[in-house]
Amino acid sequence: MCLLDAVVDWDAARIRCTTRTHLAADNPLRHGGVLAAACGVEYGAQAAAVHGGLLGATDSRPAAGYLAAVRELRWSVDRLDTIEGDLAVECERLLGEDTRVIYGFALRGAGQELVSGRLSVVLRADGRDP
Repeated sequence: MCLLDAVVDWDAARIRCTTRTHLAADNPLRHGGVLAAACGVEYGAQAAAVHGGLLGATDSRPAAGYLAAVRELRWSVDRLDTIEGDLAVECERLLGEDTRVIYGFALRGAGQELVSGRLSVVLRADGRDP
């Protein structure tokens, strides 16, 4: 499942992506036709994964990882599928070491912050599945 449409820009600390998949009727995260705001966590996690892949692009294989925790999750809307236009998905790498990374993330659209929080990711430096 790929929820992001494009990487707008990125550097060693941040990534900014855009998407319109929140409007797609066949979005796999919809339940009963509704895309709940809590699904914004997956958008943030995918942006963090893309960022990690871009940072590891010089390696033969990026480190495999899994989402271990979500903290400080906040949302200002109940649903994402009612937001017109593109969503901006932004992640900032707050802390990183060989086996753990913490990202702050935010989804923005319609002139407001929709969902934000922190993601903790556990990595396997050898590239194997965690």
